[in-house]
Amino acid sequence: MAKGRIQPQFKVQDDKYNYRLNREINVPRIRLVGDNLEEISEIAHKTIEPGIYNTYSALQWAEELELDLVEISPNADPPVCKIIDFKKFIYDRKKKEKELKAKTAKTVIKEIRFGPNTDDHDFDFKVKHAIKFLDDGDKIKAYVQFKGRAIVFKDRGELILLRFLKELEELGAAEELPKLEGKRMIVMISPKKKKI
Repeated sequence: MAKGRIQPQFKVQDDKYNYRLNREINVPRIRLVGDNLEEISEIAHKTIEPGIYNTYSALQWAEELELDLVEISPNADPPVCKIIDFKKFIYDRKKKEKELKAKTAKTVIKEIRFGPNTDDHDFDFKVKHAIKFLDDGDKIKAYVQFKGRAIVFKDRGELILLRFLKELEELGAAEELPKLEGKRMIVMISPKKKKI
């Protein structure tokens, strides 16, 4: 038997990448697909097109090309396989997943705290901060903190939050009306999608 990479010399520990390789593929026939069928045709001395082939023949082709026979879809009948460099295949998969993860925007929630007696200057200062947060695509958790007996001013707290929402209506929208949770009246504000 010619030298080759028929027996996998490594096991991928990550369950997510638990593919069967080479001699681990113990079915008589497989469906062969891939981008390198021309290359496989050359060593097979016949035209290889996507289709069903004897597993042993596919293993020999993989061995001659010093590549791996990798089961891509084990539940298909027969299983779908490719003749590829398995280490490079896994590397490319991980790279793609990393890129997708990086593109997925993480939602940041910024908190803005008011007291029931917040003055106009402080209010305007907090509105400026909120505008910047919403421009950056962050969510805002705005709340009025009531201490001690200040809870009797919950109407005042609600008015502050409603005024705050009114100031930000161009950039953000409340997920729901302000609601009292313990000694805090809270409202969540999401940035509006920018018109292109």
